Amino acid sequence: MNTAQRQAVPLGLAALLALLSMISPFSIDTFFPSFRAMQAEFDVSALTMQQTLTAYMIPYAIMSLVHGPLSDALGRRVVVIWGLMLYALASLACTFSSSFAALLVFRALQGMTAGAGLTVGRAIVRDLYEGPEAQRLMNAVTMIFSVAPALAPVLGGWIHAVFGWRAVFFFLFALGVAIVLASWWRLPETLPPQRRMPLALGPLVRTTARILANREFLTMSVAAGFNMGAVLFFIGSAPSIVLDDWHLSETQFHWLFVPVIGGFLVGAILSGRMAGRVPSARQVRFGYLSTAFGSGCAALLHATWPGGPPILLQQLLMAVGSVGVQLVFPVLTLRILDMFPASRGAAASAQTFVQLLVASSMMGLAVPMLGGALQWVTLCSALAALTSLLLWTLASRMLARRGVVSQH
Repeated sequence: MNTAQRQAVPLGLAALLALLSMISPFSIDTFFPSFRAMQAEFDVSALTMQQTLTAYMIPYAIMSLVHGPLSDALGRRVVVIWGLMLYALASLACTFSSSFAALLVFRALQGMTAGAGLTVGRAIVRDLYEGPEAQRLMNAVTMIFSVAPALAPVLGGWIHAVFGWRAVFFFLFALGVAIVLASWWRLPETLPPQRRMPLALGPLVRTTARILANREFLTMSVAAGFNMGAVLFFIGSAPSIVLDDWHLSETQFHWLFVPVIGGFLVGAILSGRMAGRVPSARQVRFGYLSTAFGSGCAALLHATWPGGPPILLQQLLMAVGSVGVQLVFPVLTLRILDMFPASRGAAASAQTFVQLLVASSMMGLAVPMLGGALQWVTLCSALAALTSLLLWTLASRMLARRGVVSQH
């Protein structure tokens, strides 16, 4: 790609890739304010309602193994467009669910299709750019995308307050249709036919199995999962934190999500400025320590402050932790994709699978057991960051012993 093209692509492409990535946080966060109403209508417990997250995330993780290899064989555009068309139909089915079991089935169908945009989008970035340029584009995508988790529960709360919880899923249907149309119009095909892999089950399975069997890849991907988990402990506990601990209403979820996303935005800006100037290893270490510091201090305050620390102080520490998560995210993602330059779609899929398997285990198992208790939520967030740091260090040393040097 020539210099003029390199300068022309990022803004428009970043916006479109961010829209594709927004599907997942909107699918999780938009209906958080409706939890209580859905729980009452379907006559299920709060713990059972958490299954709507698990039913989405586990199929999302499993199908992420498919989206990337398919895009390596068929091209990027077709997988994104068809995947999101099916996502829109699944969202429409959620709107008309007549039982909790039916809702879980349609949530699973959402999860199976929602990841096409996010997974293939990472491969598109690597198709177009290398080194610091790839990191800057990834950060530009993240800066736009980061608005989604803050905006989603606010929009969901308003929609729920006026029209009820079913309208929230109809909104997701409309969003899916809009992004399909935008992709049809503006998404470039970045993988020409001569670079595609044969569409055969055997080679696709063998390629994915080879990637997943790579110790360095697996360790780095699990590290990425724990890095994401440092924030997911707060996101998964959002209904309990906002409604029970902070005693706010269904339209005030932005009290939790705005500081988290504000931290993401600051982290993305810092990461973009560090790209090509600060060694990636130093950036990653600083990010991990920032997350561990923010969540660790919060855990200590919750354990020692009578009645809990002020909400403003809690929000500040959440933002500090989120800065760290975002400093780590692009470096880990690009480092993982660099391991398999000839199969970036498959590598992106395998990374998403491992990362989300770790994250969904936290959301589906650990978060419900914590019961929204902020002392334990913050402690687990700090431990997740430190675990990710340990795994990243181990993977980096294994790669160094093999003589593999990072390109960014």
